[in-house]
Amino acid sequence: MTEPNRPQDWIEDVKTEVSGMAREGINHPSTKPVLTGAAIGVVAGAVLPVISWPIGLLAGAGFALYQRIRK
Repeated sequence: MTEPNRPQDWIEDVKTEVSGMAREGINHPSTKPVLTGAAIGVVAGAVLPVISWPIGLLAGAGFALYQRIRK
């Protein structure tokens, strides 16, 4: 039986991914999907009356980053 990832492992994965994106810029494989998720979040935030575009941006980028880390 394998042990599930502990929160520390997940946090380390996020730190590694974000620092790689900051270091490599647009050439990093995660940058384009995260930017696409942020753009989708901005559009959703502009359309929906409950949230604003900054919240949509953060939610979209966060979800896309989560999807990349989870793989």
